[in-house]
Amino acid sequence: MTLVPPVISLLYIALLTLLLLVLSGRIIRLRWRDRIGMGIGDSKDLEVAVRIHGNFIEYVPLALLILVMMEMTGANAMLLHGLGALLFIARVCHAMGLTRSVGVSWPRTVGVLGTFAMLLLSAGYLLGYYLGQTL
Repeated sequence: MTLVPPVISLLYIALLTLLLLVLSGRIIRLRWRDRIGMGIGDSKDLEVAVRIHGNFIEYVPLALLILVMMEMTGANAMLLHGLGALLFIARVCHAMGLTRSVGVSWPRTVGVLGTFAMLLLSAGYLLGYYLGQTL
């Protein structure tokens, strides 16, 4: 088995890190505005911002790890870019959709489905790779 050093994944790690900083900055701004040092107080805006950030943290690290592992196993560059772009677009859509409405919205739906599709396709790829190496 020959492992390839990840290069394409670096682009999506960088883009999603920048998005994380934007989401974190939004929380900081709301904490200053509403004078809330810990928790969310009575601020609905802060509650939503914290949840958007939390959801990002729940899904993105694993998705990026999977992307790196796929690249290290020699996955096709177009597949990696497709999955990385899907993840980035999905996370932007999720944040925008939840910011505009805490209910169901098209951007939020695109964000959830896009994130899940990326994870499902990536997990399928890694499972196929594993089975191909062990059988």
